[in-house]
Amino acid sequence: MTETLPPLLLVGCGKMGGAMLAGWLEQGLSEAVVVDPHPAAGQDFAGRVRVVPDAAAIPADFTPGVVVLAIKPQEAPTAVPAYARFGDALFLSIMAGRTVAFLREALGADTRVIRAMPNTPAAIRQGFTVSHAGAGVSAADRALADRLLGAIGQSAWVADEGLIDPVTAVSGGGPAYVFLLAEVMEAAAIAQGIPADLARRMARATVAGSGALLATSTEDASALRRAVTSPKGTTERALAVLMAPEAWPALMDRAIAAATARSRELAG
Repeated sequence: MTETLPPLLLVGCGKMGGAMLAGWLEQGLSEAVVVDPHPAAGQDFAGRVRVVPDAAAIPADFTPGVVVLAIKPQEAPTAVPAYARFGDALFLSIMAGRTVAFLREALGADTRVIRAMPNTPAAIRQGFTVSHAGAGVSAADRALADRLLGAIGQSAWVADEGLIDPVTAVSGGGPAYVFLLAEVMEAAAIAQGIPADLARRMARATVAGSGALLATSTEDASALRRAVTSPKGTTERALAVLMAPEAWPALMDRAIAAATARSRELAG
């Protein structure tokens, strides 16, 4: 029998917070309170969780075992201190850029904090989350975090908190880059005369199918790429453009560096 998850306080029920909550309810979450000022927040969970507009409205008799911070990082300085009264709970933050030191300053020096970065495929339980455990986080805390994050996909840990910034750039933002690939493939197909509806279906299916193949293969991505690339063929000609100096690999490197820098800026 699956052990029931401890009472959980979710601060922010947007797309990511809602996706995570759905996974946790499937895993046996017996009691939860959601804090979100938007009336539509938590509609999909009516009757299963209590939704309140702000920290002051949290029921006085509710004591969470875990507090999940899923608000925008820009809101953190004013919003987070209101939850310091739950200092005995484990805090799991998915706010980009907000460091463990920032959170412990806002919540209390002894607060147990785990900083995590999931991505949007969590909505279909195919997410990938990388986490860092702050000082004082126990093995039991990490196991609980693994269970929470495992409900929405795969998870991993890094000992160096500084790596969470490039993780945010690669994994957190990665789905947007993949969706952009489908978008530009569709547009390029239309430019070559393919009907728009067929171009859309073809681009989406190609990206999704290739991702599924990559997920099930034990080969490196480079090996799979070479397997598609016949010598002197059409794919080789296309890759000569995409892999030229200052083309796709260089642009992706610049993009990841820019996103990493922005994650570090958010810490300030």
